[in-house]
Amino acid sequence: MAVKNFAADPQIQKHRWWILIAVCLFTFMSTLDGSIVNIALPVMSQDLKIPMNQAEWVVSVYLIAICALLLLFGKLGDTHGKIRIFKIGSVLFTIGSLLCGFSVSLPFLLIARAVQAIGAAMTMATNSGIITEVFPFNERGRALGMIGSFVALGSIAGPGVGGIILAHLSWGYIFWINVPIGIVALLIGHQILPQDITVTKATIDGRGAGLFGLIMVSVFAGVFVGQEIGFNQPIIWGLFAIGLVAVVVFVRWELKADDPILALKLFKNKRFAISILCAFLIFVANFFFNVISPFYLENARGMAANYAGYALMTFPIVQVVVAPIAGAISDKIGPELLTFVGLVLISISQVGYMFAGLATPLWVFMGFIGLVGFGNGIFMAPNNTIVMSSVPVKDLGVAGGINALARELGMIIGISVATTVLFSAMGHYAGHRVTAYLPKQPQVFIDGMHVAFMVSLAICLVATVITGWRLFHRHGPAKAAA
Repeated sequence: MAVKNFAADPQIQKHRWWILIAVCLFTFMSTLDGSIVNIALPVMSQDLKIPMNQAEWVVSVYLIAICALLLLFGKLGDTHGKIRIFKIGSVLFTIGSLLCGFSVSLPFLLIARAVQAIGAAMTMATNSGIITEVFPFNERGRALGMIGSFVALGSIAGPGVGGIILAHLSWGYIFWINVPIGIVALLIGHQILPQDITVTKATIDGRGAGLFGLIMVSVFAGVFVGQEIGFNQPIIWGLFAIGLVAVVVFVRWELKADDPILALKLFKNKRFAISILCAFLIFVANFFFNVISPFYLENARGMAANYAGYALMTFPIVQVVVAPIAGAISDKIGPELLTFVGLVLISISQVGYMFAGLATPLWVFMGFIGLVGFGNGIFMAPNNTIVMSSVPVKDLGVAGGINALARELGMIIGISVATTVLFSAMGHYAGHRVTAYLPKQPQVFIDGMHVAFMVSLAICLVATVITGWRLFHRHGPAKAAA
């Protein structure tokens, strides 16, 4: 094993903030491309002459591929070098973005989207590990806070940015906008990214990686197809059955594997396990908001799409400002208290959404949007610090992959559960099955929205209680990973 200490290398420390900029640019683009496509699906469907349910696979393929590959690339980062994997991923993502913009056919677009997803997974799995190695411990919270800011910005800014692009340009530009940004980030990275700090010659758990990929593909293909055709179809039950069997086989294999793709031993560390669980829960709750708020602003309140997009940008803008500050504070006082405070604020915002109605002043609703951004900004950076500081250096890639996987799973499950709860509740109040917004019955949507945010509040409270328990039972400051 070759080991160097980036924190003690003056040349690397001189360029550490430029390294952070390069990493953050790809972090932003890879998360943005998980949400920006949604607003363009109707236009893409018309242009490619395909039904809407087929166009939705442009989103689904990207998310499924990322989830299936994150652990593999996290492990490859630990064994073959995180910076090497990040650089390859950056190139693939930029090439995939270029190809995605050509309106050739749906199969071509899906293949290009898969290339883009492979690159995104490589950058997502390694970004936190690179920053943890490059930055000294007393600046790590602030740096990881910046990554958290760009993750949030990319995750929530998609509809707003996509709407602005589509107002002036064709849908291909929602992908092509990545190309010049990607080239700039590649040039910066080529100049200042150092050689890898840790490289081992360990073998890759190919069987574990394959089983995990099978779990992700079967389960989420079942979820996405089930939303189109209904969950009572034999093919859906078959996909879920395959996923369940694969989970059992995967866990048994990983427990006996010498060098598993998913280091289950990391979850014995309560700080790590709780932080991953809470990150997952909060991303689920955030995507309740992401799904429901456009219906509320555009359909129920009658706002134009671009103005609704501007209102929703309150969330990421506030988080982008708050997260680095919270990270810097966590470097001084420790992260546990801040994670708890952030979760309390997020929970309060869900209460505000629960009571929002057709007559609620827009500034009040935007105030709660800002509050959830404030809470996320306070929570995310310290939580990422706990995750990445709870593991040894040799497992930083795996930890970063698990952390990114928790985010992506939270996004997918949040979207799926939010739509299911919303339309089920609307169907209950309407007295018949509902699968879309009812233009002549806005109050039915408001009632369904209240139920959905009640569920979202419950999810936030679970995370808050768990984090509160950790805060009040901690025994002195945790030892940071060297």
